[in-house]
Amino acid sequence: MEWLTVDNAAAFVALAALEIVLGIDNVIYIAILCEKLPPKERDFARQVGLLLAMGIRIALLFSISWLASLTSPLFSISIGSHDIAPSIRDLVLGLGGLVLMAKAVIEMHHQVEGPSRATKPSAGRAAVGLVLAQICLMDIVFSIDSVITAIGMASQISVMVAAIIVAVLVMIAFAGKVSQVVTRHPTLKTLALAFLVLIGSGLVLEAIQVHIPKGAIYFAMAFSLSVELINIKIRSRHKKAPAPPSGS
Repeated sequence: MEWLTVDNAAAFVALAALEIVLGIDNVIYIAILCEKLPPKERDFARQVGLLLAMGIRIALLFSISWLASLTSPLFSISIGSHDIAPSIRDLVLGLGGLVLMAKAVIEMHHQVEGPSRATKPSAGRAAVGLVLAQICLMDIVFSIDSVITAIGMASQISVMVAAIIVAVLVMIAFAGKVSQVVTRHPTLKTLALAFLVLIGSGLVLEAIQVHIPKGAIYFAMAFSLSVELINIKIRSRHKKAPAPPSGS
């Protein structure tokens, strides 16, 4: 078959790995949203949310000509020595970045202020539907950038679709564990919210054509996460350590 070539295999592996990496922010966002639901609803919402993300990305892949038009500049302005020529893609990314930052900051505020009605788990189908609606809206923002990247890396849609399906299945397999860890450790949730602010800032900067390498953002996230995991391990050891004998 034409698509069973070395080039397509290499593109599939690279694209699947990239989709998994780019999906980390999506998994974090979904985990934080699903925390508001009753425990029995969380797995369902996570899995459906990721499946919706897969469906959105595949649908966008089949709209390649429309996606190509999203990168055409709508107008051009100059601010000092910096020229900005935003496209529809840039405007969507910028708006999505602002929404993501606002959502993360509000969640941080609720976490600092303590439990409230806004942070208690919600019940009922309406609550699950609301969470899935928020996931879909943010999936569109995350998907546009990753799908345009996929189009640049592979030449056949079948390769792109296969890579997206594999990436989403991997994310579904690990999303539950990520969510449990974030829920169990409040400091990790704060760090995850900080990641969302960082990702949202990157989207806004991308929208005004200030390009920050994604590798730098993911390195900062990985480094911060490593430090916090070490802190969690140290705190765990201190809790298990026997108390020193009291002086006579």
